[in-house]
Amino acid sequence: MHRLLVATLVLVALCSLGSVDSSAYDKIVTHSRIRARKEGPNVCALQQVMGTKKKYFSTCRNWYKGTICGKKAVVLYECCPGYMKLEGMRGCPAVAPIDHVYGTLGLVKATTTQQYADMSKLREEIEGKGSFTMFAPSNEAWDQLDSNVRAALVGNVNIELYNALHFHMVNHRLLTKDMKNDMSVTSMYNDLGLYINHYSNGIVTVNCARIIHGNQVATNGVVHVIDRVISAVGSNIKEVLDVTDELSSFSAAALASGIMDKLDQAGHYTVFAPTNEAFDKLSPGYLNRIMEDKAVIAALVNYHLLNSVQCSEAIMAGSVYETAEGSTIEIGCDGDSLTVNGIKMVLKKDIVTTNGVIHLIDRVLVPDSAKDGLALMGQSQSTFSDMVSELGLASVLGPKTEYTLLAPVDDAFTKEVMSTDQSVLKYILENHILKLKVTLSELYNGQLLETLAGKLLRVFIYRTAVCIENSCMVRGSKEGSNGALHVMRSIIKPAEKTMYERLTTDGRFKIFLSLIETAGLTDLLKQEGSFTIFAPTDDAFEGLTREDFDLLKSDVNALRVILLYHFSNGVFINGGLEGGVTNLLKTLQGNNLQVLSVNNSINVNSVDVPDSDLMATNGVIHVVKNVLYPADLPVGRQDLLVLLKKLIRYIQIKFVSGFTYTEIPLTFLKRVITTTHYIETGPEVKLTRRIETSEPTITKVTRVIETEPIVTEVVIEGEPTITKVTQVVESDPTLTKVTRVIGGDASITTRVSTGDPSLTKVTRVIKGDASTTTRVGTGDPSLTKVTRVIAEQPSITKVTRVIEGGVDAEGKPIAGPDFSKITTIHGNPNLIDEESERITKIIKEGGRSAAARKAPAGMRRRTRLVRRHHKPRE
Repeated sequence: MHRLLVATLVLVALCSLGSVDSSAYDKIVTHSRIRARKEGPNVCALQQVMGTKKKYFSTCRNWYKGTICGKKAVVLYECCPGYMKLEGMRGCPAVAPIDHVYGTLGLVKATTTQQYADMSKLREEIEGKGSFTMFAPSNEAWDQLDSNVRAALVGNVNIELYNALHFHMVNHRLLTKDMKNDMSVTSMYNDLGLYINHYSNGIVTVNCARIIHGNQVATNGVVHVIDRVISAVGSNIKEVLDVTDELSSFSAAALASGIMDKLDQAGHYTVFAPTNEAFDKLSPGYLNRIMEDKAVIAALVNYHLLNSVQCSEAIMAGSVYETAEGSTIEIGCDGDSLTVNGIKMVLKKDIVTTNGVIHLIDRVLVPDSAKDGLALMGQSQSTFSDMVSELGLASVLGPKTEYTLLAPVDDAFTKEVMSTDQSVLKYILENHILKLKVTLSELYNGQLLETLAGKLLRVFIYRTAVCIENSCMVRGSKEGSNGALHVMRSIIKPAEKTMYERLTTDGRFKIFLSLIETAGLTDLLKQEGSFTIFAPTDDAFEGLTREDFDLLKSDVNALRVILLYHFSNGVFINGGLEGGVTNLLKTLQGNNLQVLSVNNSINVNSVDVPDSDLMATNGVIHVVKNVLYPADLPVGRQDLLVLLKKLIRYIQIKFVSGFTYTEIPLTFLKRVITTTHYIETGPEVKLTRRIETSEPTITKVTRVIETEPIVTEVVIEGEPTITKVTQVVESDPTLTKVTRVIGGDASITTRVSTGDPSLTKVTRVIKGDASTTTRVGTGDPSLTKVTRVIAEQPSITKVTRVIEGGVDAEGKPIAGPDFSKITTIHGNPNLIDEESERITKIIKEGGRSAAARKAPAGMRRRTRLVRRHHKPRE
């Protein structure tokens, strides 16, 4: 057992090293030695594909699967390169004798190559002095060569055959450890290049011919046996495309996309080139349409291009490769055939060029980036795809229109959904199509997405999921040329009601809503926001008496602590919770809820959630049949403890005498206060306002300061009609301001008092009765809001005192300022300041005289209360 464990650990360590490209061939051979250690020294284990002569020093992956290219492989045990068997001895204990290159060809059983070397007069050269590397085709390789080609070589041994063998040689020793990936060396025929690739799976190729027996060292070089006869290479990929008639359509597409220039330069590329027949299989008009869009045609061509050389013999199993377009394709094999994305489509493989290799395929590979949005849908969304066409929505999703498909999987379309009226069904589908192209990387939490039906859908981003409203995405989002596709687990149901409306109409939460109202938290259920609530049904309060409810409602702070433990800030739906682990949700109360999602059902604090994901415009509701309480939060009152034990049976509540709940600030509540003022006026005073539509020439400025809601208005009447123009200007009430208004009778003086007697404002009003003096007092100046009203009924309350025939302290009439000499303000602007100072002085003197503030004899005095109505103020 111990030996087996040690051997296994060694094997695992060696397999982990096999991912390194450099000298990968030598590592694979070493792995094979370990696997065959029971067979004796220097024995290697190989895998041979059943029904063929193909043998491989295989990778760990192929070894444990027991297959190569999807075909069953049997295990063979042979001597490792450079060793031989001895009769009567176990394993391969002998080192192979070393000979010149010609003799070594016989040793590695490349006898046909050895024979042709003799026929072409090459023998003398490879037996003599020098240092050579010969890539010798195996006997099977010569047999696979086209008979006409082989006959031509054998028919002209001194030139054609000699040159062909020279093309398989390099004039220095080159071991596999010296062969690097994408390496090129000069052959001994006309200095033409040999293109070497050394892959991570241990495969080494020369012009896409695989080395099947390497590193057989000779006295004058080294011999590597390869699995095919290679031919001279002189053209690059562009040049091959230009002269190959069956690739003219692909060549035209490459030219239109601008990729052809790249294929004319040095590099290491693999091109899967569709034939003309492959292009004929495309939908009518598709190629002509995308040829007009350089970005789309470039995406199409680049999807057939790899920035690495992938020879067919290097493919032993399906592997994923990134294309020049940016997305990936899977290249695999099925016996002797290459597959692309799991489909046999390669007609001809390994056309070697100076800058890569070409494989001909019988269909066009269309990447998502070159597809319309509707073409992105796959088999799992076939129901949605069919319904979009049947209900006429495909007609509005043209190739020039940007949109996003939120396509539910087929299982989401239940019998109930499919039996819906067609108009309703169309509305449902419209809510699964967005008006804009939105890719997966552009989505963020709280984002609003508008649908064709005009609804706004919310996006929720979680650690392991992306959800839209109640439905989460399945892996496999795609981006097309004009649209994007996101596959959804279920039908999206946009929220229509707030949490308060849903709980109220449901009927199962009457007690919970009553307690919410008592705690002053009803606005939390109504206001805008994103909340998760675990709402207990009326059954959760079963067994409580009226006295219990009175006790629960008597302590509002304790009630809030209990209720707010059911709320979490943020929308957490079932599909967004990470499955199999405990998700901690911080509540508005402060402690965490422990939520577990298993098999599409959830529980919170070990309490089952029978009904989840009730979506609301301001959050999501999960239904529970128990009242939730933090396990680590004690209770400090015996009566409350007894009550909570009736409600909460799934945990043991701690009692700590004298413990009190910390008051929770309700900062999460949003309140909007609207205040409306109602003003009553007496019928004895008629107030007329003139609205000027041009530059006004007469202005009365009155400073009005809002007072307490109840104000006494005293009116001392003179003339029954007072006509004035009022402009209320918002400004700081702590200054004294005298305004002179030009353009009317100079004998009218209005005095306005704004609270503190030291704050005085005098306004000259034109076009009134010359004998009328008006005094206005507007209460306490400490209020901070001053309203400016121009040319309309002001929404203010003010106290107006109208004094007719006012006198000063000595009983003399108060004379108005003399404006008889002033004709226009433009003539002398300084007159305003001079007159303002004089009027201020007069008023200040009047302010110190009690007689000046008394009503003259014979005047009636009437007092009337004015009520101002207010809505509550925050």
